[in-house]
Amino acid sequence: MPAPRLLFFNDALAHELKLDAAALRGAEGAALFAGNALPDGAEPIAQAYAGHQFGGFAPQLGDGRALLIGEVIDRTGRRRDIAFKGSGRTPFSRGGDGKAAVGPMLREVLIGEAMHALGIPTTRALAVAATGEPVYREQTLPGAVLTRVAASHLRVGSFEYFAARQEFDRLRQLADYAIARHDPALAGTPERYVGLLRAVAQRQAALVAQWMNVGFIHGVMNTDNMALSGETIDYGPCAFIEAYDPAAVFSSIDHGGRYAYANQPRIARWNLARLAEALLPLLAGSVEDEAAMQRAAEQAMEVIDAFPGWYAAALRAGQRAKLGLAASEAAEADALADDWLALLHAQGVDFTLAWRRLADAAAGDESKLRALFAEPAALDAWLARWRSRSPDGDSAERAARMRLASPWIIPRNHRVEEALAAASDADDLEPFERLLAALRRPFDEAPELAPYAEPAPADVTACYRTFCGT
Repeated sequence: MPAPRLLFFNDALAHELKLDAAALRGAEGAALFAGNALPDGAEPIAQAYAGHQFGGFAPQLGDGRALLIGEVIDRTGRRRDIAFKGSGRTPFSRGGDGKAAVGPMLREVLIGEAMHALGIPTTRALAVAATGEPVYREQTLPGAVLTRVAASHLRVGSFEYFAARQEFDRLRQLADYAIARHDPALAGTPERYVGLLRAVAQRQAALVAQWMNVGFIHGVMNTDNMALSGETIDYGPCAFIEAYDPAAVFSSIDHGGRYAYANQPRIARWNLARLAEALLPLLAGSVEDEAAMQRAAEQAMEVIDAFPGWYAAALRAGQRAKLGLAASEAAEADALADDWLALLHAQGVDFTLAWRRLADAAAGDESKLRALFAEPAALDAWLARWRSRSPDGDSAERAARMRLASPWIIPRNHRVEEALAAASDADDLEPFERLLAALRRPFDEAPELAPYAEPAPADVTACYRTFCGT
C-alpha cells in the first residue's frame, strides 16, 4: 500500500489482546494494519467456505478480500482470531480486486463497537488503516484495510464447503476443531456432533433475540455470514429500524425482503437447517447406512424444531426486562409486549425511544412517551393494563432497571452516513469520532449526546438504503 495511515485504533481491544498499543499507534502500526508488514511468525491464510446466498447455494466462496493473520490468547485465556479485510486478492476473489473502501470499513467499527456496548456478541474492529490508493466501485473511493477480531471465523458455510465436496474426513476434522475451540465440554463425547449443532443453535437463538430487541437488521444473513461462535459477523448492508416496522428492509440487494427485520428468526432457523444437513454424515457415522442417516436426520430435526422455543424464550426474557416485569408474569408480559409492538407499528412510533420513554413512565412521567404518539389517547388502554401488572416497590429503581435494558443511543442511520461521508469525501474524522464516543455510551442519557438520540426525518428513513462494501 503506497501511503498507510491509521484512521482508527481500538486501545481497549488492544489491551484485551495483550498488544502494545503505544507501539502500534505509530508508523509501524500503520504499516502492519495496511498489510505492508506482518507480525513475526504470522502465516496468513485465506479461508475456504461455501454458502447459501439469498437461498441459492454457492459451493465455493471463501475469503475473497480477507486474510486470517493469526490467533492470540487474550487476557481472559480466550483464543481470538485477528484478520484483515480489504487487503487484496486471494485465491477466492472470484475476479474481484480484494480491496475495501474507507466508508464500509469505518461502518464496521461503528456498528461493531455499538453492538459491543449494547452487550451483544460481536466481532470487533482493532484498527482501520487508509492505504493511500483508490478503490473503484460505482465511483472512485479512498482505500482502507480493516483489522477484525473474532472468537473464530468458522461459519455455517465452512461446513457446507466440505460436505458439498463429500470430503467427510476433513468435515470431521473441522467439526472436532470447532468443538475444541467453542464447546470443549463436548470433546470426545459420543453425541458431540449433535451437541455442536445444539450449542450453535442455542447461541444463535440468544443472538437473534438480542438483535430483535434493539431493532437491528443484519441485512445479509447468508449461511457464510453466520458464525458458529454466536458472534455477529460481517457488517455490510446492516441498519437499525426507527419507526417500528416488522417488514423493514434497508439493504439495496434484498429485493424480496428475505432478510427483513421480522424474518431474521426464521432465516436463522433455515441457516441452522443447512448446518444440520452438512453435519448429517458425522451424526450418522456413514453415509452408506440409510438407517443411520435417517436416525441422524431425526436427531438433527429435534434441534432445528427446538430453535423457535429457544429463540422465543430469549426474546421474551428481553422484552420482560424492557417492560419492567417479573418472570412470574410471563404470560401477561408476552401479551403486553405483542400489543405494545402492534401499537408502535400502527402509530409509526420510534422503536428505540418508545422503549426508553416507557422507563420514564415507570418513574411516573408519561409526558415524553405520549409525545412520541400522533394519537396519545391510543396509549391509554395499554398503559392501564401495563400499570396493573407493574410490581409494587420503588418505581425509580424499576425505571433504572428498564433503562439498562433499553438504550437511548443506537447507530442512527443518518448519523452513520454523515460520519462516513465526512471521512470518505473530506478526510474529516471528527464526526466519526464523536459518533463513536456516543455509541460507546448507549444507556447514558446525557445532554451532550442528545443529537445522537434523535431519529432521522421520516422522509429520510423512507428512502434510506444500505450497500455491501463490494
